[in-house]
Amino acid sequence: MSQVENISFIHISVLSRELIAGLNIIPEGHYLDATVGGGGHSELILSAAENVKVTAIDRDQNAIAATQVRLSQYYPQQLQFWQGNFAHYQPKKILFDGIVADLGVSSPQLDVAERGFSFRQTAPLDMRMDQNQALTAAEIINHWDEVKLANIFYQYGEERLSRRIAKRIVQQRPFNNTIELANAIASSVPPKYRYGRINPATRVFQALRIVVNQELQSLETFLSIAPHWLKPTGIIAIITFHSLEDRIVKHQFRNNELLEVITKKPIIPQSNEQQQNPRSRSAKLRLARRIISSS
Repeated sequence: MSQVENISFIHISVLSRELIAGLNIIPEGHYLDATVGGGGHSELILSAAENVKVTAIDRDQNAIAATQVRLSQYYPQQLQFWQGNFAHYQPKKILFDGIVADLGVSSPQLDVAERGFSFRQTAPLDMRMDQNQALTAAEIINHWDEVKLANIFYQYGEERLSRRIAKRIVQQRPFNNTIELANAIASSVPPKYRYGRINPATRVFQALRIVVNQELQSLETFLSIAPHWLKPTGIIAIITFHSLEDRIVKHQFRNNELLEVITKKPIIPQSNEQQQNPRSRSAKLRLARRIISSS
């Protein structure tokens, strides 16, 4: 049985109420869900008004397969899929009434050990959202030089002890799994840091995931082209989970002449959602509207 067939891809969508309210779903509207994940946001969009259509994108074939099953009542009449990086998508002549992207890693990707996104279980150093691509976390950790490793830990993980961590990794490699790497990271930092509020491997694993999947470059590309896919007054809504993503969204929205920023400050989950879904705590939602051209 393949991984696509035997994995239950269940993901709790964050900021759902705020997202749907911000998109202002209209009957017979066409919406782009650029990161479909488990289909939670797509389901809410499809059920918000009559005869709504959704084009759904994901890099992960498991996510698409699971969403096809979950939303079978809408597929294929109202729901279409495209697998790949949203930065590479080309809608051709289609214009959307709204676009949404929920960035970061889905809960099933974190929870399925074989994917290698988490250091809480022994797993291969993989971290690929698209299993067809060649670059893995193992390639980076075991073959990139010390300076390059330190730079990505600092730039993409905002890890202040990046140099000493990179040095220890180079001394102890090769690494075969996530636990070996997490232990090496822990052994390279002071006890106060090692036993602090955040596991010392967290920022390094974030940096590796971002580099493996070219997340920030893809986001910048997507945000530069996606406003062109919107109808006049159409809404683009982006949910981020760390400061690097949020900074890009904030600046791209503000600097794009096609967009009018709706959220001067990001919308964050209410306390009850944070309690029910701890992974929502770092989520931020920003919205912008396609302006009506005066020409």
